[in-house]
Amino acid sequence: MALSADEAGRFVALLDSNEEQVVDDWTERVTQTLRGRLSRPELRRQTGDLLRGFREALRDGAQDLVGPKADDLRAQLHELCANQARQGFTATEIAAGIYSFKDAVLAALRRTDGGGSLDEYAAFSAFVDAAALVTFDSYVRIREQLITDQAEQLLELSTPVVKLWEGVVAVPLVGTLDSARSQVVMERLLQTLVDTGSPYAIIDITGVPAVDTQVAQHILKTVVAARLMGADCVISGIRPQIAQTIVALGIEFGDIATKATLADALRHVISKSKRAER
Repeated sequence: MALSADEAGRFVALLDSNEEQVVDDWTERVTQTLRGRLSRPELRRQTGDLLRGFREALRDGAQDLVGPKADDLRAQLHELCANQARQGFTATEIAAGIYSFKDAVLAALRRTDGGGSLDEYAAFSAFVDAAALVTFDSYVRIREQLITDQAEQLLELSTPVVKLWEGVVAVPLVGTLDSARSQVVMERLLQTLVDTGSPYAIIDITGVPAVDTQVAQHILKTVVAARLMGADCVISGIRPQIAQTIVALGIEFGDIATKATLADALRHVISKSKRAER
């Protein structure tokens, strides 16, 4: 059910003449929903801005939330969702705040003319419901983006590249090495090699619980990429169980140096570096 131009004009006039009361009533209802998680002045500012957003959309002739006449209102709702999603509000809390606008407007209608036309209010209610659905859709997309961003940040934090010695950098791997993570490892290692000019890199797999063919391929790709940048690689953290698995799977590291511990690998590259300087 869409609002007609006359119905929209009626609600614009209602909001014009009852703005303060509607904002106060709406703020009170939202305050009960959020249980003090935002201050009343902040909530009143938000509800006041939203009321004016709804009023301007209706004044411009918006009959629903789809057309260009509601662009500003949709943008306002999206911004509200973005702010509250980052503050930890749920989709239900945000949508409930929009729905309560209907109750505040209904109370204003009853004060003015006893409630007005049921059809008019039903059309207005459908308009507000559509706005609540917009907030829900925005919330889902914003939360998905937040989760993606956090996952990327965690991925970067879980793949540090550290400088152990002059000319020696190391990548201590912990956990499972999948395609996405191996790509991050490769990019961070290559960038560190460029930034430091290090000729040696140690890939430590002490924290990798198991090495299968796929994990070995990811490690080998990283070694090859580092070699293309002019750096020699050493793989450390080859525990007895992993060594047995590698042999059983028939995985060959070729001429890549392997060491049991990170300390052994560091001693190896330092010794190799000193020989190269002579």
